[in-house]
Amino acid sequence: MTKPNSPAGALGRNLMRVHDWAALATTMPTDGHPYASLVLVAADHDASPILLLSDLAEHARNIAADNRVSLLFDGTRGLSSPLTGGRVSVQARAMRSDEDRLRQRFLARHGDAAGYADFADFAVYHLAVERGHMVAGFGKIEWIDQAELLYLAPGVREMGAWEAGAVSHMNEDHGDAIQLYARNLLGAQGNGWVMTGCDPEGCDLRRGGDVLRLNFATPAHDADSLRRQLVALAQAART
Repeated sequence: MTKPNSPAGALGRNLMRVHDWAALATTMPTDGHPYASLVLVAADHDASPILLLSDLAEHARNIAADNRVSLLFDGTRGLSSPLTGGRVSVQARAMRSDEDRLRQRFLARHGDAAGYADFADFAVYHLAVERGHMVAGFGKIEWIDQAELLYLAPGVREMGAWEAGAVSHMNEDHGDAIQLYARNLLGAQGNGWVMTGCDPEGCDLRRGGDVLRLNFATPAHDADSLRRQLVALAQAART
């Protein structure tokens, strides 16, 4: 296991927040064979994965029989030697959830899903993380327990009460700052970026199929500290 506050937990958590899709492994109840599939994913404020799955899908039927899953977040794309890149396999229990906050967070990340999210056969799943297996390159391999992998600071569960309003305010009143974040701080091209969510460690941007992650210098634990982080980033982007 990792030591407290080791870089592996932060790296694994960042991979979970950065990527908007992952490979999901479930177990087929008929013969116990592993089944891998591609799923869209969002991250809760503590980085716990959120899924939206159809009951008609093979992986949903597998989860109904055995809710133990593994989710692979792949940070190796674009590398000339993929095995030198970071990736984390997250072991969790997939739990159906009626919590509207989770549904809204997923839809903010994946706007296209609003076209089918209300279908009767679709349900939101919250992944109760148990541990992760981090590979950060050759010889950099370790298990990460839940307390290290997730962001479990006091008050993180209450962030949903004020984070959505802050994101709406940024998109409606400070769209110019969001474009500066993308271009000047993250090296992206073009305009049209929108903010899809914030958590204590940063915020997420999207333009079509492209996603960006902007990390904060220090964590934001309330609306005021989030505002200060966004203002500081805007100032940095302008200079």
